[in-house]
Amino acid sequence: MSSAKLLLVEDDTALSELLEFRFQNEGYAVRSTPDGDEALILAAEDVPDLIILDWMIEGTSGIEVCRRLRRDKKTAHVPIIMLTAREAEDDRVRGLETGADDYLTKPFSPRELLARVSAVMRRIRPVLAGESLEVGDIKLDPVAHRVVRRGNALQLGPTEYRLLKFFMESPGRVFSRGQLLDGVWGTESDIELRTVDVHIRRLRKALEIANARDPIRTVRSAGYSFEAV
Repeated sequence: MSSAKLLLVEDDTALSELLEFRFQNEGYAVRSTPDGDEALILAAEDVPDLIILDWMIEGTSGIEVCRRLRRDKKTAHVPIIMLTAREAEDDRVRGLETGADDYLTKPFSPRELLARVSAVMRRIRPVLAGESLEVGDIKLDPVAHRVVRRGNALQLGPTEYRLLKFFMESPGRVFSRGQLLDGVWGTESDIELRTVDVHIRRLRKALEIANARDPIRTVRSAGYSFEAV
């Protein structure tokens, strides 16, 4: 059984009640609202472990709610699965670029949504429990603040450590410089975007060992991602 906190933002009453029932049966602690403005308040009051967010809701739209959640340092890292009746590719891309981690088009099977949420929770559960993160040949212990690659203890500065941890919490996801700045330094930071590139270079240098590939991928015109190698 899960003990994760889930915030459900859906204005279709029948669908909301069905999903709330299904997720509660799986052990999730569910709070729900049909309103985007209330969703922002609920997320700020008690940060959830995951958010299921419909695009077309009452009050502030789902896409704007997603954007604001990503700008708030308290909720910037919370996984978001968007629900929408929009099928156009441009809409899906827009949702993902705004910060959604996954995207499900209506109508959908509640079973599929449960499976997607479970997949996300399996990924973030080690972080919630303070357990080690492991991506490829790199292992990060958040309790001991220790990073090991192929048996070699690596020496990272505080900022490079936070940057690596942020990457390893979402392997494969492409982050813009702005998202990295908000996620690692905080939304109130006055650090310039080019500073991100400096710390990326330092992190790459710290991760270097013989015969090992660089796990940080530069995505042209988009940002950076961290991948298993």
